[in-house]
Amino acid sequence: MPLSMYQAAVPTISRALENLAAVLEKAAQQVDAKKFPPEAYVNARLFPDMFPLSKQVQIASDVAKGGCARLAQVEAPAFEDNETTFAQLAERARKTVKFLETLKPAQIDGSEERTVTWKTRTAEKSMKGQPYLLTHVLPNVFFHCATAYNILRHNGIEIGKQDFLGKS
Repeated sequence: MPLSMYQAAVPTISRALENLAAVLEKAAQQVDAKKFPPEAYVNARLFPDMFPLSKQVQIASDVAKGGCARLAQVEAPAFEDNETTFAQLAERARKTVKFLETLKPAQIDGSEERTVTWKTRTAEKSMKGQPYLLTHVLPNVFFHCATAYNILRHNGIEIGKQDFLGKS
């Protein structure tokens, strides 16, 4: 049986965001135990011109909910981008998963050839649904989840590959 667009999108992205939430909660526990200032981690970045941890989580969430909503032809919920704590960031990831869980396979399956259009900061873009999912949505979700993980790892949070991948 071929892999459906829904199966490629919703369970895959949901798992990545659930794992991200778990990594954020693990980081919060370690930071708290060491009595380090959590805001130093939430605002940390790998390089001066990169977004901080908080923005990486927000973008992963936005790409996930926006991408799946476009494929399903529904409106994505708007989140305020005001998270300043590990708990708030983990909750944002989980709120995104809760939204994804409202989408049904029938809404996304069949979107392979449908044109999807979205706005970036500088332009409006369009592409067919399948390449949109496979070359834009999934890579962006994974990039921002991995960057959030790497910011934490770089700053001494004891996490490993299994934390990023989650339990099988």
